[in-house]
Amino acid sequence: MNNPRIRRFASLFALLLLGLALPFQVVAETTNARVISTGDGDTLRVRENGQTITVRLACIDAPESNQPGGQQSAARLRQLLPPNQAVQLVKVDQDRYGRTVAVVFRNRQSVNLQMVQEGQSVVYRDYLSGCPTSRNQLLSAEQQARSARRGFWSQANPVMPWDWRHGGSQSTAPSSPPAQTSSSLPTCVNSDCDCSDFQTQAEAQRVFNSFSGDPFRLDRDGDGKVCEGLP
Repeated sequence: MNNPRIRRFASLFALLLLGLALPFQVVAETTNARVISTGDGDTLRVRENGQTITVRLACIDAPESNQPGGQQSAARLRQLLPPNQAVQLVKVDQDRYGRTVAVVFRNRQSVNLQMVQEGQSVVYRDYLSGCPTSRNQLLSAEQQARSARRGFWSQANPVMPWDWRHGGSQSTAPSSPPAQTSSSLPTCVNSDCDCSDFQTQAEAQRVFNSFSGDPFRLDRDGDGKVCEGLP
């Protein structure tokens, strides 16, 4: 198969077949690589097209190595992605540190999702826009891991990784609402809420008032009144 046009067609066809099996990003962003090493629970180095690149797992955040759960998270990623493991990268972005932000697939299964399912990482809500087709799947997996108290969620008061990096000591994970009000809240509180999930400002305010720490980030301007554009 020395004809360049035939080779190019074969490559595109292979990517198309792979894309049908991968439920995350667009086919054109998918590449193959081999694992060199892993770092903490959301970073690794791979060999891709003869180059070594650092990959940050998209849309999730693992506990830091010096915080509770960090060593376990790093060890689990190392188990899933040993050296020379073949992976597919579905690239989302490049971060400010020059790392490739990607969904990593091993044997056609999302490692990002598996880390969340096992409670070894949490959903990074600020960057969920990078995984639009898997957003609900990730949030549901986190909720189930939290309910089952797996991994990171086995702690009584887990500190979210982004807060730990900034020296925080209080958990900002969504807390359970009081039992007497939970039945009156919209279903989005079981995963993630934004202003588009509410019919009225009063409904949004009720959710905000039911959870400490504003875990859904509804109060963008910090004035205590949320979704002010709603009727």
